[in-house]
This record gives sequence, C-alpha cells and structure tokens, in this order.
Amino acid sequence: MSDTGLAAWLETALGQAPQRLDRFETALTHSSHAGESYQRLEFLGDRVLGLVMAEWLFTLFPDEPEGKLSRRLNALVAGDTCAEIAREIGVAAHLRLGKQARDDGATHSVYVLGDVIEALIGALFLEAGFEGARAAIRRLWGDRVQHQDKAPKHPKAELQELAAARQWRPPVYTLGHRSGPHHAPTFTVRVEIAGRAGAEGRGSSKQEAETAAARALLEQVK
Repeated sequence: MSDTGLAAWLETALGQAPQRLDRFETALTHSSHAGESYQRLEFLGDRVLGLVMAEWLFTLFPDEPEGKLSRRLNALVAGDTCAEIAREIGVAAHLRLGKQARDDGATHSVYVLGDVIEALIGALFLEAGFEGARAAIRRLWGDRVQHQDKAPKHPKAELQELAAARQWRPPVYTLGHRSGPHHAPTFTVRVEIAGRAGAEGRGSSKQEAETAAARALLEQVK
C-alpha cells in the first residue's frame, strides 16, 4: 500500500492524520519482518491504554468500588478486546509480516493484532501526547466502556469447561514442532480430547499455539 493510502487509513482509524508515518509503520511491523518491530511501541502503548482507561472508568463510574473498576479495566484492555478492535478497523491489511509468519496465520493472530493496537497507541502518544492518545482510545473503544465488564473467556479455559460440562476427558496439548529463525520462531501444537476430536494451532510462542489449537477445536465441538 502507498504511503498516501496508509496515512488515509490511519487518519480514518485513529481520527488524526499522522505526522511521522515511519513511526506508525514500525507499529505495524512484526518481528518476522525486516526493520524495527512494534515491540517497544507496544510496551509504551500498553501503559498509555491502561492509564487512559483507568481515568475514563474513574470518571464514568464514580460510585463503583475499586474491585469493580479493576474488573472493567481488565476486560477492556484484554488482548482479545484489543484484537476485536484491530479487526474492526482493518489492521490485518496493513501488517508488515515476514513470509513465514504470514503463512503461519499471524495476520489473524489475537496476540499480534492486540499488540499492534497497543503499538499504534504508543506511536500516537509520542506524536500527539496524552490528549491525542486519549481521543483515539475513546474513539476506538466507544460504548464498550459502558457495557464490557467481563473479559472474553480464554479459549483454553472455555475448552476445559466445555469438556467438563459434557463429561469428556480433559483436553491434552502436545507440542508438535518448532520452526523458523531463533528471533521469530513458529510453534505447532495439537490438542486432543480423547475419543472426541482434535485440532492443531500455530503461533509465535507455545502459549499462542495452544490458544490457537483450543480455538480451532472449539469451532469443531461447540
């Protein structure tokens, strides 16, 4: 995509035109791709998101105790929530991935999409400060802040609960193989419910591969 196309998408998605496009390109760059990856910007954006969300919730719900506010905060900044937002604004089309990571499905990875949203927030914070980041976060999260007070259930936990409810044996995860360069590995994991079904998942960590496998198996058995 041209620089003009990327800039136009960022302005539509974030509500602000980027001043330094290279910074946002970094926010969209996975470690499997040449150049600096989004990891440092994701580290920054994660903290900015947490602060903006805490302030927003503190203002919106003046009568709620700390415990309730914390549950709301955890749900709103959860990786699955960030990934949902990434899908809504079309992040996948702008990701900069190495060929192997793209072939392995990183374009649809909850971890990658969630991290990139935080990296974009980090990039915007460096460019537009706290006020600019806050405006973008409120635009992106919208009415979720009013209604979302429970984090999306993790696929592994959901699969475990489903198996127990149906009196099946618990799911068993087996690491298949690891491939790719040391700095950007790909793990393959298989999950089986004995006598029922099995599925495979891949990811840039064992945890991500297990999550992908659980999600794939849930799609079969739900």
